[in-house]
Amino acid sequence: MSYKPFNIVVILLFFIGVLLVFFKIISIWLLFIVVLAYLFFLLLISTNVQWNFFVKAYNNNLAATNRDIALTFDDGPVENTLAILALLKKYDVKASFFCIGKNIQENPGIFKKILLDGHLVGNHTFSHTRKMGFLRTQQVIEEINRCNKIAFEVGGVNLKTFRPPFGIINPKVERALKSTGHQVVGWNVRSYDAILNSKNFILNRIIKNLKPGDVILLHDNNLQTVEILEQLLLFLQNNNYRSVRVDNLFQLHAYS
Repeated sequence: MSYKPFNIVVILLFFIGVLLVFFKIISIWLLFIVVLAYLFFLLLISTNVQWNFFVKAYNNNLAATNRDIALTFDDGPVENTLAILALLKKYDVKASFFCIGKNIQENPGIFKKILLDGHLVGNHTFSHTRKMGFLRTQQVIEEINRCNKIAFEVGGVNLKTFRPPFGIINPKVERALKSTGHQVVGWNVRSYDAILNSKNFILNRIIKNLKPGDVILLHDNNLQTVEILEQLLLFLQNNNYRSVRVDNLFQLHAYS
């Protein structure tokens, strides 16, 4: 769906609502409730990249004809990433890492190792600011470009895939992506490993409905994720799943 025509219709409906209140056809409280519902709806669509409301995101491959899935890791590279890489190497699988620019800057050797081991790296903004949903378009562009710049300086790669922090996609992020030309990679299996403490609950959440073409979201800056990952890799191995890079799952160009 295109956001602009939708928003124009909403504005028109709002003014119609104001007129109805003015002529006492409806109450102001009803209009207030409708406005709150609309704001809540905007919050939902802006924080759920999987809904593809503002941009097309690659969340899962429903057309997958084999047992390929994609393991993806956000928020590195950090020291804990090394343990993640060791496990991936042990089980001979490939994954995708959406890296924060300032962490690449602080841990260049780990970033280079991700590339050396044959995994994909993608853009996760430079600072991963909690104000992501409130940034102006130019600020989003700067966040993306700064991450790309440091990734090129350290690893010699020009990143073309992007995962928005917190899954936030709004009209300003949409305009920024049109400017930078990045392809958005989302997910359809969210582990909540950065929020929940129960390793068994997180693992079961991932595997209970797992199917070919799924994209799993994990975090390589979380210590407990290492333990969860080993159990997950055993499950994948025992059930004949293969973890591949997202560019291979969706036939994307990872770098330019």
